[in-house]
Amino acid sequence: MASQITKAVIPAAGLGTRFLPATKAMPKEMLPVVDKPAIQYVVEEAVAAGLRDVLMITGRNKGALENHFDRVGELEAMLERKGDSARLEKVNFSSDLAEVHYLRQGAPLGLGHAVLRAHMHVGEEPFAVLLGDDLIDERDALLSRMLEVQQERNASVIALLEVDPSNAHLYGIATVQPTDHEDIVQVTGLVEKPAEGTQPSNLAIIGRYVLRPEIFGVLERTKPGQGGEIQLTDALQELASDVSIAGGVYGLVFRGRRYDTGDRLDYIKAIVQLAVDRKDLGPELRPWLKEFSRGLD
Repeated sequence: MASQITKAVIPAAGLGTRFLPATKAMPKEMLPVVDKPAIQYVVEEAVAAGLRDVLMITGRNKGALENHFDRVGELEAMLERKGDSARLEKVNFSSDLAEVHYLRQGAPLGLGHAVLRAHMHVGEEPFAVLLGDDLIDERDALLSRMLEVQQERNASVIALLEVDPSNAHLYGIATVQPTDHEDIVQVTGLVEKPAEGTQPSNLAIIGRYVLRPEIFGVLERTKPGQGGEIQLTDALQELASDVSIAGGVYGLVFRGRRYDTGDRLDYIKAIVQLAVDRKDLGPELRPWLKEFSRGLD
């Protein structure tokens, strides 16, 4: 029987160079998506799946992350004096959302290294990894379903998304074989950002993982790969190629709504997509967008 999962790891040490100069002094994870920073969506997703013990792997200039999930006495007192209960509730919500811990990565040695840094906090139990660039719509179950699959199969589980083959070189790509469930595949191989035209499939890894603790031992012996970084994909490839190590690797094929906030254009699209579905913004935003789009013809 697989161990019950209680912990989530969120790597957040990246410099966010694609968003300069906005990220010169502000972490990219704090960029607002409508009216919440991107990182809050990710923590909310972990909590909704039952994971309230959250470890963020951070770096320099990431103090705003800690401040966001901390209490702000002066602000709370001011909102209370003004009787602004709606905003006070939102401020308190982020402070009480989860038990958030912080650990510096130290050296920028890649995602695999960031995950390895979580070993002491996680211990010898399965855990989830959530990347902040991928926002999953709260109406679509992904992480909770991955946790179920991990418990059922006692293996590591990764989220997969069908992408246009012309974009496969931008992702880690999986070689798979079917199982008895339509949305679950067994992963037999992984390659990080294959050269154009060489990808083994169009199933790309997106930023959600549920991993068995054996991944730490594999990461410790994984040599730097593409970009001189320790690639999590390379460690998962070892697990996938030898089922005896830790039950192998399974993929959950996700067909819901995913918003990529790691790219400037997709970030803008994510804001619009989320805003149009909001009850407080959508009714006014949708007709404005229709009118605006007519002027683009």
